[in-house]
Amino acid sequence: MTIFEYNSTCKRPKNSTLGYTLIELVVVVSLIGLMAVLAVPRFRYSVLTDDLKSSTRKMIGLIRNLRNEAIRTQKVHYLHLDLESNRFWTETSAMTEEERVLAQREASTLPGGVRLLDVWLRGKGKRTSGRAYILFTRKGYAPQSAIHLGSEDGRRFTLVLSPFLQRVKVVNDYIDFEDT
Repeated sequence: MTIFEYNSTCKRPKNSTLGYTLIELVVVVSLIGLMAVLAVPRFRYSVLTDDLKSSTRKMIGLIRNLRNEAIRTQKVHYLHLDLESNRFWTETSAMTEEERVLAQREASTLPGGVRLLDVWLRGKGKRTSGRAYILFTRKGYAPQSAIHLGSEDGRRFTLVLSPFLQRVKVVNDYIDFEDT
């Protein structure tokens, strides 16, 4: 009795081989390719080229960095938001006047389709024009506040900063806050 004749544990016919045919492999590779062709442009648009989402991620990273730097350096940090020019920059309490002017001059600008709609700070209310700032203490605390970003196509995001949490909550809508 040879190896090919012994078939008591398998349900395969005698002398069969395991593997995939060339046709099966071509069909699977073609389906994967078709799915990639259809999915990649949508993924690229929604993740890489969506200016509102990109700006939101950039702002969240900046806020996290400011909190960490305030704790690390034990200095008060500020996030300045210019609602008129759609720009933002950071400062520390240890900066000289020249450094503050330079930081403001080199401020980051949001992409053309994205706007700073307003900034809400607990106890100070909503600011819809001019400039606003959010202070980060030496312990990394910031007042409860919200930054509203919007795009030309009507979409809006709300970034909610909590005083003691290290997270920035992002809401895929405009959330209005009131002082109580």
